Amino acid sequence: MFRIPLIKPFVPDELKEKVCDILDSGYLTEGPVTREFEQAIAEKVGAAHCLAVTSCTTGLELALRAVGVGPGDEVIVPDYTYPATASVVNIVGATCVIVDVDPQTMLIDYDALESAVTPRTKAVIPVSLFGNPLDWDRLNALKKAYGLIMVEDAACALGSSYGGTMTGALADISVFSHHPRKFITTGEGGTVTTDNDNWAEWMESYKHFGMQGNSSRLGCEFVQAGTNYKLSDVLSGIGVAQLRYIDELLTERRALATFYMESFAGCEAVSLPKITQSGEHSWQTMCVFVEDRNRVMETMRSQGIEVQIGTYSLSMHRAFNQSPDCRIMGEMTGSSYAFNHALALPLYHGMTEAEQVEVIEVLKDVVG
Repeated sequence: MFRIPLIKPFVPDELKEKVCDILDSGYLTEGPVTREFEQAIAEKVGAAHCLAVTSCTTGLELALRAVGVGPGDEVIVPDYTYPATASVVNIVGATCVIVDVDPQTMLIDYDALESAVTPRTKAVIPVSLFGNPLDWDRLNALKKAYGLIMVEDAACALGSSYGGTMTGALADISVFSHHPRKFITTGEGGTVTTDNDNWAEWMESYKHFGMQGNSSRLGCEFVQAGTNYKLSDVLSGIGVAQLRYIDELLTERRALATFYMESFAGCEAVSLPKITQSGEHSWQTMCVFVEDRNRVMETMRSQGIEVQIGTYSLSMHRAFNQSPDCRIMGEMTGSSYAFNHALALPLYHGMTEAEQVEVIEVLKDVVG
């Protein structure tokens, strides 16, 4: 156990009460509480539809299937991301085309994206990494020029925005994670948002075994092969209770991130990633860049402060660099820089000033 952890789940008393009420009701599978959770997410981000699913990963798979991605298609993804972003492309039978990221924002390199487009390119999965929103002016220009579908991996980006529009209402389809590292969690789970009625209807059917209509035996029809990606009321209840505090949580996270940034502003050994212009960051993860990152990480952890890498460079792993279903475009210099230098710092609801000052002082001491 760490004295200062990377994250702490936010568990207000009413969350426990909500879950206990669900357990007492005897109705534990997906039902009215999941509908409540979906509606709350849709209203928060300004999307017409929201579907709760078992994870962000299954949500991305669902989205790709809904837009018709399959064998013969190519989907472009950034190299610096969690492996699920790319794996779902292969799961639906398409070819994953991996491109570099901007080393300062750690977001997809838009020029590299454009260079990777071929006649087979059907979709892009840009990642609003760590809560830093994407540049939707650039992405929409590419979408229009090449007829691309944008399926956003918004795993970490709930509460962020670009140009005043919330993440979740910017892409053709956006997918959020509610894994325990996310500040709005359901234990495990994800949500998918879209304004497209047809895609929403298809996804709703597919995640319910291909069902259409009422779930009573006489009121439904199975219209396609499908699967079970339902999120239970028990898990949704955790999300419903947390969502009531989302604005408070975002305000606190932004204040903590601002304190970090101000504290490192004059420290040459610690540099800060750039925030997308016209974007508002949600600060799911607070990352800084340091030299000799692994040594810094190990030293801080030995002193009771839980720090972590940012995420992974896919091109370094056999699942992608030795796969016939993946194509790696370029040298990945931006991704390599981010992977080797990004250090995630503790940031959580209730973090005290003393705890944050200790993180800052220890990091400054370790980097010299």
